[in-house]
Amino acid sequence: MDRSVNETDVVVIGSGASGLAAALTCAEEGLNVVLFEKQRSLGGSSNFFYGTFAVESDMQRERYITYSRDEAFKNIMEYSHWRANPRLVRTIVDESATTITWLRDKGVVFVDARINFPNAPMTYHVVKGQGAAVVKALAESAKDKGVDIRTGTPVTRIVKSGDRVVGAVVEDNGRIAEVSARAVVIASGGYANNKDWLRKFAGFELGVNLFPAGNVDKMGDGIRMAWEVGAAEEGVGVLELYRVGPVGPDFPMMSQLEFIPAQPDLWVNSGGERFCDESIAFTETSSGNANARHKEGYTFSLFDESIKQIILAKGIERGVGEDYLPGTRPLDFDREMQAALDRGTTELFAANSVEELARQMGVAEATLKATIDEYNEFCEKGHDDLFAKNPRYLRPLRGPKFYAVRSRTICLGTLGGIKINHNMEVVDKKGAPIPGLYAGGFDAGGMYGDSYSIHHSSGLSSAFAINSGRIAGKRIVTYLRR
Repeated sequence: MDRSVNETDVVVIGSGASGLAAALTCAEEGLNVVLFEKQRSLGGSSNFFYGTFAVESDMQRERYITYSRDEAFKNIMEYSHWRANPRLVRTIVDESATTITWLRDKGVVFVDARINFPNAPMTYHVVKGQGAAVVKALAESAKDKGVDIRTGTPVTRIVKSGDRVVGAVVEDNGRIAEVSARAVVIASGGYANNKDWLRKFAGFELGVNLFPAGNVDKMGDGIRMAWEVGAAEEGVGVLELYRVGPVGPDFPMMSQLEFIPAQPDLWVNSGGERFCDESIAFTETSSGNANARHKEGYTFSLFDESIKQIILAKGIERGVGEDYLPGTRPLDFDREMQAALDRGTTELFAANSVEELARQMGVAEATLKATIDEYNEFCEKGHDDLFAKNPRYLRPLRGPKFYAVRSRTICLGTLGGIKINHNMEVVDKKGAPIPGLYAGGFDAGGMYGDSYSIHHSSGLSSAFAINSGRIAGKRIVTYLRR
C-alpha cells in the first residue's frame, strides 16, 4: 500500500457520520485509527441530511421543550410495535443529547430545535450547512487527533482468528494488503444501490419501482463482510421510503416542480383511484409506505388551476426540505413545468379537461372522472367519507385546467442488515458478540422495526448513525483496555 500501514488499533470502514464519529471517539482516547473509504470523497449520504434527532438537549432546554427521553423511547418502540430492539433504542435515545453537545464542541452549528411536520415533538435539531457541515467538522477533528483517513481504498474482507476479529483486507491502487487491528467498525452505508439485494430482500426493482436518493455505490459491502465472519441478520429489507415527484435526470431534487405535487391534495394510483388520506404527505414514512404498495412504482398527484393559484399566492402547506418551509411560494413553477412539457416529459401532464388528463395519464376516463367527482363532493360538504382527511386539506378540482404529476417511490437508505446489541457489538446467530467487531448506521439493524420511525423522532437516521458511531467508539476503548 502507498503510505504503508500494517497494524493499527482500530479499522473503520466508511466515512459517513457513523464511521467518522467512531473514528474520532477512539482517537480522542488515544487509540490509533485508520479509516478506509472506497469513494474518493468523504461522507456519502451523510452529506445530505438537514437535521438530527435528540431529546433533552441543551438547545431544547433553552426553548422550554419538555419532551423527555422516556417519552421518546416509548413512542419509538410503540411506532415499531416493539419490533425494534428496546435496549438499542434506549441507548441511542439516552446518548442523543450529549451527542449534540459533542458536535457543537467540534464546530457544528445548529440553527434550531423544532418540528418539521404538524403536531410532532420538537426533536429535530437543524444543522447549518446540512450534513456536509457535520462530515467536514468530524473529518477535520479526526485528522487533528491523528486518524489516518484513506479515500479510494475499499475494504474487501474482515479477518478473523479463532472467535475474534483481528483486522481487514484492503485494496489500494490495485494492490491487496492485510491490516492487523484489534477492532473493526463497519459503517459502509447500507445497500441502497444493490439491485440484486433490493429485489431479494425488499421486493423492489431498482430504477423501475424504487429510486435511490443521495446514495452512490452503496452495495452492502460491510454487511456482506460481517455475514462472512458469522454475523446474524437483522432488519434486512427495511427501507427509509419517501414519495416524490417528478423523478428523473431532468428533475433535480428540490426543483419547484416537486412543491405542488407534495401537497396534501388529491392522489390517485395508476388506475385513477384514490388510495390514501393525502395528509400523510406530512410524514415521509407514511407517504413512502403508501406509495410502495403500488409495485408499478408510481402514483399521481392531481391538482387544478385554482389549487395552483392558491399555492402560488399563499405558499405551500407542506414544506419541501429545510430550504422551502411552509409558506414558500413556488414562483418558478409555471416556467419549470412548461419547460418540462416542451421536452416531452411523461412525468407530468396538463389538460383542459379531466377526460383529456386521463388519456395522457393512461387511465380510464370514467374512473378518473368518478374519483374526482367523489372527491369534490367530499370537499363541498367538508367531510372525507372515504379516508377521513382533515377538512383543512379538502380543496376541490374544478379546472379550468387540470394537472397530474407522476410521484415515485424513492429510497433514502436501507435500515438494516447486521444484528448488533445495544453496545453496537456485532452478534452471531446465537446472540453472542463477535469480539472486536462493531457496526452502526445504515449497516446495522434493530433500531426501526419494519419502518423508519419519524413522527416522534424526526432526524432519527442521522442520529442513529452519529450516536451508534460514538457508542461503538466508547465500547472499543473499554474492550481494548480491559
